[in-house]
Amino acid sequence: MAKYTGPSCRLCRREGTKLFLKGVRCNTEKCSFERRKFAPGDHGRGFRRKVSDYGVHLREKQKARRIYGILEKQFRKYFKMSEKKAGITGENLLQLLESRLDNLVYRVGFAPSRSSARQLVNHGHIRVDGKKVDIPSYLVKLNQEISIAESSRNLPIVKEAMEAATDVEKYEWLSIDQENYKGTLISIPLREQIPVDIDERLIVEYYSK
Repeated sequence: MAKYTGPSCRLCRREGTKLFLKGVRCNTEKCSFERRKFAPGDHGRGFRRKVSDYGVHLREKQKARRIYGILEKQFRKYFKMSEKKAGITGENLLQLLESRLDNLVYRVGFAPSRSSARQLVNHGHIRVDGKKVDIPSYLVKLNQEISIAESSRNLPIVKEAMEAATDVEKYEWLSIDQENYKGTLISIPLREQIPVDIDERLIVEYYSK
């Protein structure tokens, strides 16, 4: 499957905001966005273009895709699933994205970023209810338990991520047992509980046109 393999910081610069694609590094002075807060390319610095309404909607959709690391075809699939569910379409969309296995591995603190979490899942280091699941897009259901395989708990990326995961308690929809390398989805997060800077209404309007 095709995927973006270029510099992560270039995506942040394109969207004009931090997408926190590199985990802890994004909060340090090494962050490229802090040093170059302009769009990438030869005409990025000092170039201003009036953004149309369509452009505003498109950029919000692209920002959401890049935060969660999803290609267009799959993102559109999630949107269609959200439309069919009862409730607010935009909130449904974010709830689906948050319930992806790679996102929850990141949220519980097993990985420093979603891309690292995706790698852990792909390489078979993650268990769901004790069974190996190597599909990053797997949608975790209520009360399912996510854990790190016992043989993988000493991986440097896992140990460093868990040592740095000081704010995991803020996710009210997750029960996290760091000592035993486990996390459980205990409720579907409300919109105000999802800490992403996305205006989902713009995404709904984009796909509704």
